[in-house]
Amino acid sequence: MQEYTLKALPQHAGQRLDLFLIEFSKEKNLGLSRTFIQKLILEGKVILDNLGLLKPHYKVKTNDEIKIRVEDKIQNTLQPENIPLEVIYEDENLAIINKPAGLVVHPAPGNYTHTLVNALLQHFKKLSDISPQRPGIVHRLDKETSGLLVIAKNNPTHLDLTRQFSKHSIKRKYIALVRGRMEFDEQVIELPIGRHPYKRKNMSVGFGKGTKYAKTYYRTLKRTQDFSLLELEPFTGRTHQLRVHLAFLGHPILGDNKYGKNNKFTPLQTTGIQEKDKVSVTGFSRLALHAKYIGFMHPATGKFAEFSSDTPKEFVDFISQMKT
Repeated sequence: MQEYTLKALPQHAGQRLDLFLIEFSKEKNLGLSRTFIQKLILEGKVILDNLGLLKPHYKVKTNDEIKIRVEDKIQNTLQPENIPLEVIYEDENLAIINKPAGLVVHPAPGNYTHTLVNALLQHFKKLSDISPQRPGIVHRLDKETSGLLVIAKNNPTHLDLTRQFSKHSIKRKYIALVRGRMEFDEQVIELPIGRHPYKRKNMSVGFGKGTKYAKTYYRTLKRTQDFSLLELEPFTGRTHQLRVHLAFLGHPILGDNKYGKNNKFTPLQTTGIQEKDKVSVTGFSRLALHAKYIGFMHPATGKFAEFSSDTPKEFVDFISQMKT
């Protein structure tokens, strides 16, 4: 059983208790869903002074000191699973994995199995245990995003890589297919990102309290009237940063069901594409975002190490159909 104590600040006043705890879960990387948090509240595992049983809609007050108790179920249920992994590189300290789209990185309440962590436990004898619930995991990709992840095999390597990520010195490049014709060949996007004011599971560009500085560079590799192929380089690591920045510009990533509102294409939007070439053009089977490159100082050698992966086949097929 893990117990956490948190204190409500003035900016939290008036916020629903369940939403307040979701923000805390995000900050601490606890991986708790809203449904799971509401269950904890109703079970009496969220405590505020002597108020007795709380409700999820309780409005938080400034200086409220709230305790939350979470059973450590994940660690007890972690089991190796024979899930195929594409290992790009491996040595005694770390490994580079090419994660497929659709694979969740680590277990969380309601999703304890069939994750990358379960696959890592099967494939590697040793993994870092800085976070016992997430052995080897230094950073994450969204479930729908494919591409390169660095995995730590021991704690010194994990701590060194974490330090590099916190300093934003690790270089990462993505490729993405987006809706519409990008106006510029290249541009730097500097727009702060925070929790969406109404859709609490979403992030959004904003300028109020609780937002954080976010910076993304993009370069246009190919464009048509309807679609563009981009190379993206995030200088910060905010949640859903690339997806939020591009959606804000009016160029959502194809296949993005969370931020790509109206990201469906009518025949008028595919003008200029031959009928035989319209397979996969009026939609995309997955989120069209792939982490193609990662570079960092190797914790053991002190030398810069860099790795890249092939462009996924579905991207190649789609790009070949993009008529200029």
